[in-house]
Amino acid sequence: MSAAPVVLLMGGSFDPVHAGHVAIAGYFVKLLGPDLLRLVPAADPWQKGALHASAADRIAMLELAFAAQPVPVVIDDQEIQRRDGSYTVDTLRALRAELGPQASLAWIIGADQLERLHTWREWRTLFDLAHFCVASRPGHDAVADAGQVTPEVANEFKRRRATAAQLRDCAHGLALFASNLSFDLSSTEVRAALKRGERPAQALPGTVLDYIGQHHLYQS
Repeated sequence: MSAAPVVLLMGGSFDPVHAGHVAIAGYFVKLLGPDLLRLVPAADPWQKGALHASAADRIAMLELAFAAQPVPVVIDDQEIQRRDGSYTVDTLRALRAELGPQASLAWIIGADQLERLHTWREWRTLFDLAHFCVASRPGHDAVADAGQVTPEVANEFKRRRATAAQLRDCAHGLALFASNLSFDLSSTEVRAALKRGERPAQALPGTVLDYIGQHHLYQS
């Protein structure tokens, strides 16, 4: 274990959290061996529409979905508590201030988020605050094969590509790619299935599916 803590971070609406979220986080937990997995549910993500479940329900579902992780898991509600918008750069600044300059912070994003990264507030500054773990498609390079990634973002990620060991030994500024993950899931599709009265057991952890049924979520 490195002297400074290694903290793996995953943000998102989690509306609801699904099997893809759990699998991708689990993959990077095994790869990086972090001291902590910190989940950051969004309050009102500016690039998406209105949320369908309350903050309390989304947090409860996250706790159920990630109960079996081999590392400690913390649900960080700072974006929910924040009143002035929800931006990753603000969250990372707060985490860096809390955890100190030496901690290795690694933020998980999917290939779809990578394609939109140039629209994020102060996206270049993000590398001064954390590493990025990018989940790609099987057999593909997230940067080279994602046609919508801008040249500026592609160049930044290519020159920052590193190994898991390098991420652990450095506080920020590197990129780690996983190209053998395949989870064609979205919370939008899961909500649509639930609204149709289906029980998408393969898409949702069983405890989350039970919670949704018990609390009559996503039915209208």
